[in-house]
Amino acid sequence: MQLSGPLRKMVTRLETPVAYELPVGEHRITLNAHIGAPVALHHTGAIHCIHCGRATRKSFSQGYCYPCFTSLAQCDSCIVKPEQCHYHEGTCREPAWGEQHCMQPHMVYLANSSGIKVGITRASQVPTRWMDQGASQALAVLEARDRYTSGLIEVIFKQHVADRTDWRRMLKGTPEPANLAEERDTLYDACASELDDLLQQRGADAYRRLPNGVPTTIDYPVQSYPQKVSSLNFDKTAHCTGTLMGIKGQYLILDTGVLNIRKFAGYEVDVTL
Repeated sequence: MQLSGPLRKMVTRLETPVAYELPVGEHRITLNAHIGAPVALHHTGAIHCIHCGRATRKSFSQGYCYPCFTSLAQCDSCIVKPEQCHYHEGTCREPAWGEQHCMQPHMVYLANSSGIKVGITRASQVPTRWMDQGASQALAVLEARDRYTSGLIEVIFKQHVADRTDWRRMLKGTPEPANLAEERDTLYDACASELDDLLQQRGADAYRRLPNGVPTTIDYPVQSYPQKVSSLNFDKTAHCTGTLMGIKGQYLILDTGVLNIRKFAGYEVDVTL
């Protein structure tokens, strides 16, 4: 099989293990069946913005051209740091986009990918966000009425728990199981006064706790994990070839290195399976 076109982030379905599809142009390649087989990806040198489609010499923020990167709300710094949302100041780059994506219910969650971490995502993105991050366990602990509020809660929680994934550690294997429900209850207690203050500031409907949630366990299609993680990079070499040993998060795990598909969204490639 040989297909050509711009890459997009892999599409996932929560199955056992996670089912992966790789979008290449207008095509979607079902990847799970190819684990254990040779794969080759060749970057043609062309990059197209994933928003406007224009050709660009350099990709910004995982797939955008520079004009889109500097003008779209989805590329603003508050997407990475939602506690810095400035919609209420009237300075949102795209208010309609903000209303559609940010002024929607968001989940504050705990995940175990390289250890326990806190994160946020739109309620509609559960469990996709967890699979994209390579989490082996995940649990929604609060539901906030909007992204800004969820970001404020994340700031409170990350005084007690990490907010980042060690991607190299995540790709070396499955982490030790964690008791996420116990960790949730510990955070409820440790942050009680600050969470109460937030309700006073943001209103009684700012968020609700989810004390009875059940953790989700996620298995990935991996034959073997690398002992040493080395990244493959289309900006350094046009050819990425090897045996597909597995898939986790948005990474293809080859016997020659790991490739972050999301990082290279918009890159035109020839894929041979």
